[in-house]
Order: sequence, then C-alpha cells, then structure tokens
Amino acid sequence: MREVFKFYGYEFRWLEVLDLLIVVFLVIQLYRLLKGSLAFNIFVGLLMIYAGFFLVRALRMPILTNILQNFINVGLIAIIIIFQPEIRKFLLVLGKKTPLSKDSFLTKLFLPDKFKSYKDEENIINEIITAVGRMMGTHTGALIVVATTYRLKFDTASSIPIDANVSAKLIESIFNKHSPLHDGALIIVGNKMLAAKVILPVSENPDLPTRVGLRHRSAVGITEHSDNLAIIVSEERGTVSFAQDGNLTQDVSLEDLKVKLYEVLIDGYA
Repeated sequence: MREVFKFYGYEFRWLEVLDLLIVVFLVIQLYRLLKGSLAFNIFVGLLMIYAGFFLVRALRMPILTNILQNFINVGLIAIIIIFQPEIRKFLLVLGKKTPLSKDSFLTKLFLPDKFKSYKDEENIINEIITAVGRMMGTHTGALIVVATTYRLKFDTASSIPIDANVSAKLIESIFNKHSPLHDGALIIVGNKMLAAKVILPVSENPDLPTRVGLRHRSAVGITEHSDNLAIIVSEERGTVSFAQDGNLTQDVSLEDLKVKLYEVLIDGYA
C-alpha cells in the first residue's frame, strides 16, 4: 500500500508532508527568534535570495541560477558568522528542552543531589529583594545581573572585582549615588557578587519603548544571547523591571520580582 494522498490531482507522500511541516515549524521558530532585531531584516533578505534562486531555476535561466547558486554556497559560512548570536541563543533554548537539561525528568531521576536544601538561594533572594526595595524608596538607579546557568563573560578591563557574599547593604552601597561603583552593572553568580561597574552590551531592539534608558537597554542586551536575569531599578520613577531572554517586563512589584527570582534560582534547579 502506497502511503500517498491526492490533493487537486497531485499525489503527495506522507513523508513529503512531514518534511514540509518541519520546515514551516523551523521558519516560524526563526521568525520568533529574530523578530524585533536587526538580524530579522537580514533574514528576510536571505529568504528573498533563496526564493529568487528557485524562481530562476524553475524558469530555466542558467546564468542567474549559476550566480545565485554560487552565492548561496559561499554564503553559508557568512550566514553562520552573521547569525552567530542568534544561533547561540537558539541552541541555548533547544538545550533547555532536551532530556538531559537541568529541569528534565531524567536529571531529577539520576541526579538526586539536585533536591538539596535551597537555604542559600533563599537567602540570596531575600537580600536582593531587600536591597531593591530600599533603592526603590530612595530612587537609586541600579542594574543587577543574576547569572543562572554558566559563568557570565563580561568586560574585566572596565569592571571592578568584588568577590563578596550577596548582601543587601553592600548592594545598596555599590549603587549609592556618591559611590564610584554606581555606574554600570553588578554581576552575581551563585552566592557571590563578582564584579561591579560592569559595562554591558546595549540592545538594538527597535521594539523597546522609546522612553527606556540605557540601564534598561543594557539589561535587555545582556539577556538577548545568554541565560541570565537582569534587574533594573529606575532612578527617575523608583520602579523595578527585569529582563530575561531579551524581553523586558516593566513596573513589576517586589512580590513579582521575588517569584521570578525563585523561578530562576530555585525552580530552575528543582
């Protein structure tokens, strides 16, 4: 029995339909990943080149077909270079969905030490929430990056190393308006504050609200291609926001921020 079906007189194999559905799914995922970034325009341009290639090949135009074919062959390397951050983010998201990811059933089954006491993480969350709450009350601008899955790479030339335990009072003193460390970001990895006055990459996402400042754009920028949480306290309005996976969530309550920190530091390892 042939695994085919007819549609308007054309015969299709089920594998051909599955092949088409997979391609459509991948294109949709790429669209969602690139939407709102400058790379999206490049992606659209590449789609037009591929569409043009198939068109001139169907019309049997040998010169244009040969030119576009050579461009596509050579352009594969260029595509990898141009879309390196997006490819990295895609693989990062894909890795979270695998059976060996940190929140998968197999990890919980074969790595029971994951179910340890989270007293340290809860203490870190409380210290951050306490500091953020006080800075909101005094309209003290702040940018705190909480690295979640791997040691964050940042510009060590401009930053000041700290290597201290997470402390609300120390966080407040770092972002005090009269402190030489208040400009830039504070980096927290595990239960340590690694560095302050860190310069972060600024997001070029055109969909960000025009009223957001450099802190917010830097928070989005550091989370666009890495699995981190960035917390922002607005100096002008005294409100708190956070960025994750390149998305900015503004004007959240301390309780919402605490839930997000639990999700990142505890639920992510449970």
